[in-house]
Amino acid sequence: MRGILIACALVLASAPLFAQTEAVVTYGFRNNGKESRGEQKLFIKGNRVRLVTQGRQTEQQFLQLGEKASYQVLNSNGTFYTLKKPFSEYVKAELLPGIDTIIGIPCKKAKLFIRSNTIEVWYTNDLKIKGTPSISIAPGMGLVLKTIRNGNSETIAKNIEYRTITSEELAWPTNTGVIVDEPTYQRQVIESRYTTLTIFDREQISFGNPINNPSGEQLDAVYHFSGGTVILKKVKLPAAKPGQRLFAELVQYSNGDAYDRTGSVFMIPANQPLSFLNGLQQGVQALPVYTGRNGKKYQGVVATGNYLPPLELMRFFTPFGVRHFNAQAKIKGYDWADSAVYKQDISVLLPSLQGEVWIGVFIGNYDKGGHKASLQFKYYPGYDGEGALENKTWIMPVFNSTNLMEMGGQEYGTMFDKDSLTVTIEVPQGVKNLKLRYLTTGHGGWGGGDEFVPKLNEIFADGKRVYHFIPWREDCATYRLLNPASGNFGNGLSSSDLSRSNWCPGTITLPVEIPLPDMAPGKHTIQVAIPLGKPEGGSFSAWNVSGVLIGDKE
Repeated sequence: MRGILIACALVLASAPLFAQTEAVVTYGFRNNGKESRGEQKLFIKGNRVRLVTQGRQTEQQFLQLGEKASYQVLNSNGTFYTLKKPFSEYVKAELLPGIDTIIGIPCKKAKLFIRSNTIEVWYTNDLKIKGTPSISIAPGMGLVLKTIRNGNSETIAKNIEYRTITSEELAWPTNTGVIVDEPTYQRQVIESRYTTLTIFDREQISFGNPINNPSGEQLDAVYHFSGGTVILKKVKLPAAKPGQRLFAELVQYSNGDAYDRTGSVFMIPANQPLSFLNGLQQGVQALPVYTGRNGKKYQGVVATGNYLPPLELMRFFTPFGVRHFNAQAKIKGYDWADSAVYKQDISVLLPSLQGEVWIGVFIGNYDKGGHKASLQFKYYPGYDGEGALENKTWIMPVFNSTNLMEMGGQEYGTMFDKDSLTVTIEVPQGVKNLKLRYLTTGHGGWGGGDEFVPKLNEIFADGKRVYHFIPWREDCATYRLLNPASGNFGNGLSSSDLSRSNWCPGTITLPVEIPLPDMAPGKHTIQVAIPLGKPEGGSFSAWNVSGVLIGDKE
């Protein structure tokens, strides 16, 4: 009977086939009644079954019917992890009345509930071959020929081919490696699906400690600048691939500093004669100066003919003393977090994040303990094929008033008190569909400071207002458990609860994307206008704004 594709009537009419123990079962898919592309298979050889599911394969799945157990085997960078799970630990099915016919085979019906999903199952116990197209759906009920999830997502057997199954098709594992429990296995499976590149690992960002930087500009060496409040590393990043997503993930906790601080993850553009690296290495006097109408000199904040400001990847704000002060601020029912985790999709900036680049993290603080921070880039694969991504995106950072060299004397963003921040740029030929990725936060930490006062932000392109909004956050109280050292007021509020100008202690600030449909190749002027609050005593307001132009290259 080898090589014969069994049709519905033939299966029912040919009793010897019911005794066969080797077969391939092929399944197809329907969604909302429409056929979907793709298929998956079961390779069955006696009591051993291999499930080959649709999509990218990061693990091998097997059923050992004799042991009434499933095996999931993962090869993660040469280390094998195996989860063995008895059928008895899977969700039990509720049997239903009635018989339906699937590819000519009478099937019983059942139903089960998995994570709020209703799964209907059609199965038979009359064949020698057994298995299921999904390892979590009724692995011990016989041969499952059809499942429907939530009434609309259907997996159904298309045909059964009885024939000898080769050892290559069965691919029964010869190396099961380390046997682990289910939580450990699931963690390994998830992490195997993407690539993690560690930039910094629990690096201290503090102020006032001795600094002994490596010589030169070494690859993968950590450098400390601006009194220790900036960490920097030159890394080699992989080429982008079609459909790929890139996330920046920063983990931060206090190493002695109790306050909420401005933080920034940035990349230093190096395609101009002068870069922000010159300022870090030589001092702020090496950076080009922007002179405000208030007479102040602002170092390295706008693009010039030979300089580009730092490209901001993520703006974050540390909470009040997470981890370091947890034990000192015990409150019944308050389970303080161990650290703050900030994670952001920065895929739009991928074209600038390839090859050798300088990546830095800044946390403004005045403490010798300061903070500890870890930064990872996580690359999630797309599904549009492999190979290098053709670079069809043009990216240009045009302004960044966040004074990353605060401890090195770089001026605060106070240029808004008498005039807008203005920058003139040149859009090259062949660039279209421009947009501005704009990020803004207000600062001035007293009752009348811009941190606590809503202020209108206006963006102008060539004198025309193209965007305006009031950046404001009203959800800061959500993050109370990140803030053990936050002060408590007589009215019951905590300082970390208070609404702020587009940020909260323990969160990231997301950019807005501003379309610029009228901006064509050539020279243009971009302006940012904010009504800066007046100083009070020794306190003053400032705004950290960064802008990146992004366009399509023809």
